[in-house]
Amino acid sequence: MTIPYGMAVRARVRLYEQGWLSQRRLSCPVISIGNLTVGGTGKTPFVMWVAQWLQSQGKRIGILSRGYRRTKESTFLLVSDGREVLVDAKEAGDEPFLMAKNCPGVVVAVGSDRFKLGQWVLTQSEIDCFILDDGFQHLGLYRDLNFLLVDGSDSFGLEKLLPSGRLREPISAAGRATAVVVTRADLMTDPEKICGPLQAAMGRSVDPIRIEFQPKSLSCLSANEEQPISWASGKNALIFSGIGNAMAFRTTVANMGVNILDEIVFPDHWAYGASDLEAVRRRMRQVKASCALTTEKDAVKLNPFIQDGDGIWAVHLSVEVKDGEGRLIRWLNDLNNGAVSVSG
Repeated sequence: MTIPYGMAVRARVRLYEQGWLSQRRLSCPVISIGNLTVGGTGKTPFVMWVAQWLQSQGKRIGILSRGYRRTKESTFLLVSDGREVLVDAKEAGDEPFLMAKNCPGVVVAVGSDRFKLGQWVLTQSEIDCFILDDGFQHLGLYRDLNFLLVDGSDSFGLEKLLPSGRLREPISAAGRATAVVVTRADLMTDPEKICGPLQAAMGRSVDPIRIEFQPKSLSCLSANEEQPISWASGKNALIFSGIGNAMAFRTTVANMGVNILDEIVFPDHWAYGASDLEAVRRRMRQVKASCALTTEKDAVKLNPFIQDGDGIWAVHLSVEVKDGEGRLIRWLNDLNNGAVSVSG
């Protein structure tokens, strides 16, 4: 199946390159943040970092997302109008809801056709710049900056196309990128295994921006309580998640000094129900865990099922740019000043 899949993907790209399918432009700049692989590379935290940085420069930001596995089936859905969050995680999808929750003042909208979605947003909100969430393959919308995220802990993800591997399209597609952003750079044991294939595919040297996701705090889902990361050190915990890279979450928690007694891994974008939370409670009792830890993305879907006394905590992460921050800021500043024009 890999060969026919690759042929179909390449044919689609050629249709855009040869003008049979056309890119459409919105009336304000667009920054695309995406990846080449299925699974979690950390797009959501980076989208929020970019949105918050642009906000700090006085820009009015809109985030356009597909809203994967959302239950609200309207063509366009406004998750946040920049003043308040309007729908829950189930209706919006976990990632758009999390972005709306953590980026007050940012407009967040979901829909499959991001060009029409952006036009729709512009009829009701003043936007200086759009961020296209998971947009690397969304070729129908012109983007001014095209950031390609690659998971530093997953060099195998760059080896094979779906369904044999994890690549959505051939690695040569990396040539469309304005810049490569290596996420989880602290977990990258052999940089050459990441940068070598990318450099060969792109036909130019690769000097990636390197970012890390560091735990910054914990919040209890059954009480209005926050704790510093140091609170978890030495705790006997169950961990659970339904994300694209459960191993990265496990590593993060282990590095916090937590004694991980057991782990429950749900499929990516898992739609939690009451029975799932009961399974978590039962496993906590079985292994005698003093608490359970999960990701912030999972936590936004758990609130309807949380009971008083549940010792379930969400781990909140921060983005730290370890290398290339100056280049990243220059690109964003040039975009603000109208000096960047990079086709995606």
